Amino acid sequence: MAALIRQILAPQSLDEAGTYAELIAMSQTGMPPAMFVLDLCFPGMAVEVAVPDLRKAFPRAAILIVSMLDDPFAIRRATDQGVDGFISKAVSPDTMRDAILAVHEGAFVNIGPPSGLTAPDQLTALYPGLTTRQREVLAQLCDGRSNKEIARILGISPFTVRIHISALLRELDVESRSAAAAIAARYGV
Repeated sequence: MAALIRQILAPQSLDEAGTYAELIAMSQTGMPPAMFVLDLCFPGMAVEVAVPDLRKAFPRAAILIVSMLDDPFAIRRATDQGVDGFISKAVSPDTMRDAILAVHEGAFVNIGPPSGLTAPDQLTALYPGLTTRQREVLAQLCDGRSNKEIARILGISPFTVRIHISALLRELDVESRSAAAAIAARYGV
């Protein structure tokens, strides 16, 4: 995906970061970035904190989310924070190119997955035992949140969050929160 984005934004320079902390460090050196292209599952990033912080530090930069996480709730959280657009990674390269260029030129875009390719349906088919609440907890895990943060956001106790995470790990047949988040990134929760 990075290669496609690099091709679309050429000849402009494109720097890549592996974590949100790296992104911030890179952004504070040299010329201010014109655009941030982020994933909802970017390591170390919580969209509710990152977008306002980036807006404050780089008011002229566009902020675009390109993600496999196609959950309408997650997309709404991002757009509510003031991103300039959301693009599903499931769209065609031509659609992605046009959308990225539109955001770069100042437009707002919100392009979900093509009809019939919704990732949450794939997750439900593969893991039919997941409850709605477990999917909500999984989305928060994908955002890198702690049990206390998840509890506060969802209005449940940290103990209940712990129970949901244990059930998630069993249902997804993984041993860690990060492995569960990787599945969430792959299928969208």
